[in-house]
Amino acid sequence: MSNSERISKRKLSDEVFERLKRLIVSGERVPGSLMPSERELMARFEVGRPAIREAMQQLEGMGLVQINHGERARVLELTPQSLMRQMDQSARIMLALSGESLEHLKSARIFFERGMVREAAQKSTDKDLEGLRATLEEQRRFLGDAEKFMAADMHFHTQIAAISQNPIFTAVSEAMLNWLKTYHSQMLIWTGKEKFTLAEHEEIISHLAANDPDAAEAAMVKHLERSRSLYVSKTPQKPSRAKR
Repeated sequence: MSNSERISKRKLSDEVFERLKRLIVSGERVPGSLMPSERELMARFEVGRPAIREAMQQLEGMGLVQINHGERARVLELTPQSLMRQMDQSARIMLALSGESLEHLKSARIFFERGMVREAAQKSTDKDLEGLRATLEEQRRFLGDAEKFMAADMHFHTQIAAISQNPIFTAVSEAMLNWLKTYHSQMLIWTGKEKFTLAEHEEIISHLAANDPDAAEAAMVKHLERSRSLYVSKTPQKPSRAKR
């Protein structure tokens, strides 16, 4: 590679971004390693500091690097969780602006979890079932503490997704549950409905232990449809247009 890689045409920062991204995608800069300094990159590409900084910010926005003030950027490892985190703020804004989006998310969760529980009914091991039962017992201990009960509830559902051994499923489960958590209308108020949750979780585990996908799916759908009304948006839904 020549010492000079002068950039011409296009927006400078866009071209710098593409070349820096190539360093990471090619493996020249592996997760945990440091990117070249601003001074090195300015000399290498023959561009000014603004173009380098703007390109680095684009890389950071994609979750490819971490930038700390006064330090060289560090390459991050891309994982399903890190990719979902890139969507996090946009998803929260969308949900905050539209009550309809929350309804869509609740429907998507049911569609997703009925598939995950079928998968779990076919793949769950004794160790998986022990983990689910341990989480259920945690929930029992947390009766009266809504925050901890909710955290254990989320963990229960994520555990079911993790039985698939597909990290993308686990990351999607964690993301959807975290987005929904904001809209749980009873989070800080004890309602007594939590006892239904415990019974429903216990029923789901029993069907997983019996390796019965159909019964596990039916139990999961019943559970999620009952709890669906607990997630409430403060944003009014747009009225549907009347047919002409």
